[in-house]
Formats: sequence, structure tokens, C-alpha cells
Amino acid sequence: MAVPLLDLKRQYATIKDRIDKAVLGVFQHGKFILGPEVHQLEEKVAIVSRSKYGVGVASGTDALLLSLKAAGVGPGDEVITSNYSFFASTSVISRTGATPVFTDIEEDTYNIDPSLIEKAITPKTRAILPVHLFGQVADMDPIMETAQKHDLVVIEDAAQAISARYKDRVAGSMGDFGCFSFFPSKNLGCAGDGGMVVTNSEEYNTALRMLRLHGWKKKYHPEVVGFNSRLDSLQAAVLLVKIDYLDEWSEARIAHARKYDDAFAGTAIKTPVVRDYSYHIYNQYTITVGNRDELMAALKENQIGHDIYYPVPFHLLECYKDMFYKKGDFPVSEKASESVVSIPIFPELTDDEQNEVIEVVKKVSA
Repeated sequence: MAVPLLDLKRQYATIKDRIDKAVLGVFQHGKFILGPEVHQLEEKVAIVSRSKYGVGVASGTDALLLSLKAAGVGPGDEVITSNYSFFASTSVISRTGATPVFTDIEEDTYNIDPSLIEKAITPKTRAILPVHLFGQVADMDPIMETAQKHDLVVIEDAAQAISARYKDRVAGSMGDFGCFSFFPSKNLGCAGDGGMVVTNSEEYNTALRMLRLHGWKKKYHPEVVGFNSRLDSLQAAVLLVKIDYLDEWSEARIAHARKYDDAFAGTAIKTPVVRDYSYHIYNQYTITVGNRDELMAALKENQIGHDIYYPVPFHLLECYKDMFYKKGDFPVSEKASESVVSIPIFPELTDDEQNEVIEVVKKVSA
């Protein structure tokens, strides 16, 4: 049977009446930009993230970019980040005029390897941008210790990890900034683009609110050169409904992950490693296999959704060829990019569908 990688129509069907009512409410009051829903959502996401402030912005990418700008990162600075993530994690650094400095990843979690960060620090280093990849928080204690030792800002890319936990803390609450994406495929996704930054700093909260609104506190009187990056009321209205189901949906993903883990145990298929300090929310379920091309061909033939997150590590991207990195510089990232594949794990995935995925994967790769 055909199995999609993600089916948002099923999710909508389960909450249709609430979504429709919420969207209609925005049309009825007509406050489409920074309306009451945005402010309500900012408060709710701040609570979920155990942070004082939430600032809604136009996308997860903008959440990262505005955080860097609020922290004063600019030309001549360096920002250390993982070599293996979605491109936004590094493109935002380049867009400030700063230089991204890549470090390799942990082989088991695919998150940034904290042991490699300190040796990448130079007098130009201004910030560390760890990524919580696939729904599992990076090992933040050593990262924060290194940042405090060298007086560096920490910007958590938690785009795939809203409500994920590290020990007794929540993704986004440990650094100076926590950045979320509400892209439709995320555990908490809207009906388009959207994002949010959380912070415990009143100063950063003020700066972020200025930056998202052209750089002004008083209309038409910008104090800095800002952006037009506002989470609109329609998207916030959708998210206010969906946030009530966030924990339920994450638990469904976890249940699917456990079923996959059990099914693939004892085979050559490498399943996600969950550290004992983690509450992993599985934005993706990513496996590693030795015959990826063969597996992907079988998945395609059987109409089973799949994708590679991510096929090219940052140091080998065409846009960074002038940085003089070469193949072999980041061996763990390179190995991951050549062997990972993600398979369906959305909350509404049925038992029959998951059994079909398991059967095809095991037949080819076990």
C-alpha cells in the first residue's frame, strides 16, 4: 500500500471544526498583523518552553537571523555551528556578514559534538549555534560551559524540537535565544511559514520586537534597520488550536518510533539513539543503512514516502566553495549524509501503514 511521509490532511480532519472557527475569527475581527492571536501564542509558547518571552516572527529562518542580529553578530564575527543540518542553520550566519565555523557531529545522535567546539573558538568567535536535530536536544551542559567560559552567546536552533527536553530543561530555554519553526511539517506546524524566538532576557526581547517590525518601537521612527518579519494572526490562530495537541502528537510519534526500534532490533539497520538525558519528539525517524540507494529504490517502488535529511553537509555546499573546505574534513557528517534516510512517523500513521514500511525496509536492509 502507498504510505505518505507526512499527511497533513489527516491531521486537519481531526481538528477541522476548531481550525475553521479560529481562522474565521481572524477574518471577523480583521486584525491580520500582530493581532490578539499572536500575543496569545507568544505567551503559550513561552510557557511550553519555560521562558519569559516569546516573539512571533515570519519563519524559523527569521527566528535565527533576528536572534543573531539582536545579539550584535555582524561582519568580522564568527559563529560556531553544526556542519550537518538544514541550510538555514548556516545561511543566517552568512546573511549577517559573519563567518560560519563548522564542527562535526556525534555519530549516534547527529547533533553537534560538544567536544569539538572549544578548539574551533578564535578571538573572532561571537556565538555558538547548536542544532537540536530530528527532535533530540543537543548535549547542552558542555556547550553552555564552553560558552560561559569564553563569554559567547548561545542561540539554540530548536526548529525541530519544540517541547523536547534535556534533563530537566526544555529545548530553547537553555541558551540566550531559542528558535522555533512552525513550518507545516514540524510537530507544531502552521498553514504556511511561521516561527518564534523565546528568551529570558528583557533586553533581547525588546530588540527582537524592534527588529521584526522594521526596527521601530514608535511607528515610522526606526531606531535600527530592522526587518518585516511578523507572524500573522491567521497562522497564530491555527497554532493556538494545534498547541493543545502538541504533547499528544509527540507521544504518538514516540510510540511509532518504539515500534520501529523493536522491529529493526538485531538487524543491520541503525536506529536513532536516544540519550538517557533526552525526551526525543521525533520530528523525523532517521535510520542509517549500508545500501541506501537500494532501499530508496524499494521504498519508491512501493510508494512509501521517504527523504534524506540531509544529502550534503555544509562544508561541501557549492555556495561555500570559497571557504576552502574539502571532502574528508568532517568525516562523521559526510558518512551520515551518505547513509541516512527518514521514513514515515507522523502521528496519524496507521498500524497497517507502519507494518508495510517495516516489511519493505527489513526485506531490503536487514
